[in-house]
Amino acid sequence: MYKLLALDLDGTVLNSEHKISAQLVQAIQQISQVHHVVIVTGRHHVAAAPYYHELGLSTPIICCNGTYIYDYHNKKVLSEKSIDKSKALDFIKLAKQFNLKMVMYSRDSMLYSTQQPVAYMEKLSQWANNYPVAERPSILQVDSFTDALQETDYIWKFVVEGGEVDSFNQTDFINNNFNGERSWVDRVDFANKGNSKGNALSQYALNLGIEANQIVAVGDNHNDISMLQLAGLGVAMDNAEPEVKQHAQHVTSNNDHPSALAQLLLKTFL
Repeated sequence: MYKLLALDLDGTVLNSEHKISAQLVQAIQQISQVHHVVIVTGRHHVAAAPYYHELGLSTPIICCNGTYIYDYHNKKVLSEKSIDKSKALDFIKLAKQFNLKMVMYSRDSMLYSTQQPVAYMEKLSQWANNYPVAERPSILQVDSFTDALQETDYIWKFVVEGGEVDSFNQTDFINNNFNGERSWVDRVDFANKGNSKGNALSQYALNLGIEANQIVAVGDNHNDISMLQLAGLGVAMDNAEPEVKQHAQHVTSNNDHPSALAQLLLKTFL
């Protein structure tokens, strides 16, 4: 009945130590030999790459909450709905007015400010430094987001955090041009308006001739709701918030106990 498995990474496939259990790797690899498995993540493709390769996948990956589809094997963007540079520039200016810390996802890097360091980016940078230089995710500090904006082909999304983020999110400019999805208590991801995991996955499956009711989607966060709603079987992790679970047909164990998810996926697909 099911032909496509769509998997979120953080809080789902990854445990709280940002690792994938051997049991879950094995289950996903078994399924991928028979059915289509696709990662659908809020991450930049550079930050998802180590996990993608660990899983041994050959399919493209849907990144930044549905903003673009990336082909690792040919190092190519297959399709995208990136943020227009003029709107990105206005976004940067407005974020400064609200004194928000910001991360900008450019074509091949995640960028954060030397003037306003972001704690989770510091941790992510430390994680990236564990990989050999040739495989290391590109996480960079910049003096000027405006200058960096001019030097890249695409802006995938922004992440902002701070006490004024809710007021920022309610401005007319943001409401008219961006889709904001909360990823932490005071942190919101902003992609181009209309971008979502569900919309991107729907088009992706359609191009493969796969119906929505033939999709199994697994996630844990608010940005996963759209694909849980789309799928024939939506699976939420037990570590998900109640609102996310309400949109799933099944709730499995939390991401630190992956055996239940592995068994569920194997039973569903094989």
